Amino acid sequence: MINIVGDTHTHTVACDHAHSTLLENARQANKLGHAFLCLTEHAPAMPGGASRLHFGTIVGNLPRVIEGVTIIKGVELNILDYAGTVDLPEQMIAGLEWVIASYHPPCLEASTTAAHTRGWIKIAENPHIDVIGHCGRDWFEFEHRPALEAFKAYGKIVEINTHSLNFGGRCRQNCLKIAGLCAELEIPVVLGSDAHFCDLVGNVTGAAAMLEEIGFPKELVLNGDHDRFLQTVRRTGGRDI
Repeated sequence: MINIVGDTHTHTVACDHAHSTLLENARQANKLGHAFLCLTEHAPAMPGGASRLHFGTIVGNLPRVIEGVTIIKGVELNILDYAGTVDLPEQMIAGLEWVIASYHPPCLEASTTAAHTRGWIKIAENPHIDVIGHCGRDWFEFEHRPALEAFKAYGKIVEINTHSLNFGGRCRQNCLKIAGLCAELEIPVVLGSDAHFCDLVGNVTGAAAMLEEIGFPKELVLNGDHDRFLQTVRRTGGRDI
């Protein structure tokens, strides 16, 4: 059974389309017995996303522990083109503790499979980005193997996003293929809820069941173990958490 000790992808009312506060999310994480919670609001290019002021102040202003849960202060960046451009400046990204980058239709028009693949490879080259966000969604289809080989080469973590499994289309099939390649290439993954309401924090049942279905190695699930997760965050970003 794959279990997690912290949710790596959550949103609060700092984004217009999320509906709970950080305090409510932390209480839910505590209720689940989680050790940590990643705060990953959408960056400003997303309509209704958090402002630059949010990302410039969360590290200094928020306490490390809320409701008995360690808060990891991060972002979900929006990819703006297929050359690796994202919507926060490098210096600000470097100061955050957990950096996801994702394709989102409101922020970028879909192109060709080749362009999407090139875009992921350019994102992989950015040393300040930790996590490849919900790449199983079929909005931006890409060539899985070359992109994942780049993720491996540049030390990226691949998110297996439970919310993606609710989208239908080719999303589940894509997620299965990506998870299988992560196992083959020994790429670490995290299971994230992508919660936009507190009751969904920590709900990664769909992603966990999918990984169990293919016999995914538990040691590659970073947020299945508290020490393993924190060691990774410290190593990838040189962050003192």
